[in-house]
Amino acid sequence: MSLLAVEDAQDRLLEAAVPIDRRETLAIDQADGRVLAEGIEARLTQPPFDASAMDGYALRAADAPQPGATLTVIGTSAAGHGFDGTVGPGETVRIFTGAPVPAGADTVLIQEDAEKLEGHAIRTTFPVTAGRHIRPRGQDFAEGETVLSAGTRLDFGRLMLVAAMNHATVEVFARPRVAILATGDELVAPGTPPGPHQIIGSNTFGIAALARQAGAEVIDLGIVPDDRAEITAAIDKARSAGVDVLVTLGGASVGDHDLVQSTLLAAGMRLDFWKIAMRPGKPLMVGELDGMHVLGLPGNPVSSMVCGLLFLEPLLAKLSGRAPMSRLATARTATVLAANDKRQDYLRARLTLDANGLLLAESYGKQDSSMMKIFANSDCLIIRPPHAPELPVGAEIPVLLLRMIER
Repeated sequence: MSLLAVEDAQDRLLEAAVPIDRRETLAIDQADGRVLAEGIEARLTQPPFDASAMDGYALRAADAPQPGATLTVIGTSAAGHGFDGTVGPGETVRIFTGAPVPAGADTVLIQEDAEKLEGHAIRTTFPVTAGRHIRPRGQDFAEGETVLSAGTRLDFGRLMLVAAMNHATVEVFARPRVAILATGDELVAPGTPPGPHQIIGSNTFGIAALARQAGAEVIDLGIVPDDRAEITAAIDKARSAGVDVLVTLGGASVGDHDLVQSTLLAAGMRLDFWKIAMRPGKPLMVGELDGMHVLGLPGNPVSSMVCGLLFLEPLLAKLSGRAPMSRLATARTATVLAANDKRQDYLRARLTLDANGLLLAESYGKQDSSMMKIFANSDCLIIRPPHAPELPVGAEIPVLLLRMIER
């Protein structure tokens, strides 16, 4: 099977994915990060009345077209305690931010532009115009308006809006369920003393964190040795749990000790494709087993994480019913980049900002796919398309952001 281009592999994976239709109702204080399964209509109008945007005086604009008008203060309108009367000619009402604008008034004079006089009176020191410093009824949203659509991912701003529309619960899609299976005789769990030929199995924790950040519920199937019976038992656990995605780590190639792919095929997996024209991450496997997406990630830690970013994260977005988050950005090279071969490279790099606020990307000299420390300290991956020419310092390049950088 020839190597598949990254973009083609992503398209094939996502074309085969259908948003899950499981739904649940959650209290809004439990819905952070969840995806709306249906649009949300406002249950009221906001603001529910013409409201003052400032502390000052509500009056008729016709009474004070020029500074120097003298007005009688006939009452107060505060937030939660409006003025029930009507503002007539030559009258004004003391008003505070968020308070209802009383009947008869059509503008607000801010308190800095009013001079207090003896008794209950003020003199204006600034000209006023109708509608000034007033938030009209329904300026934010109107009752019955669909304000948030299905597929919207809820965050702090949107949850505030949901609450303001007077909803205490929301209907959301259930989280995609992801099972993670690490394989290899050489792996032991963190905290376990490794044998003389063993290493710590770390990929599970990076991929699990990525999946959770993408909105998934994660089931850790643990580490199983290179044994067909034990791999089959772990696959059966994933089936029984009804997971949407089975992620395997390592063992997806066709070497004597790479048993994952053949075991999955024996269990009935339909293999869509494997081997991608990318570095790191060439031995990626994609298939389907009883309606469960199967994503076989490479065993090398960095290869596994790069493939997770490029394939698992957008797959989970599609299953969640939302558009995938874009990590793409543009930067300029801080060092010369060598010409590339026939595979698409993802180079670990640092990001800085130049004097003009433009992103500068400096790739690390060593890019071995087993080097986790460099990956952990990287801000982005520089994307080098197949057969890309050498680039000088200052050239514009695409990057895949791993984290935000501090200014």
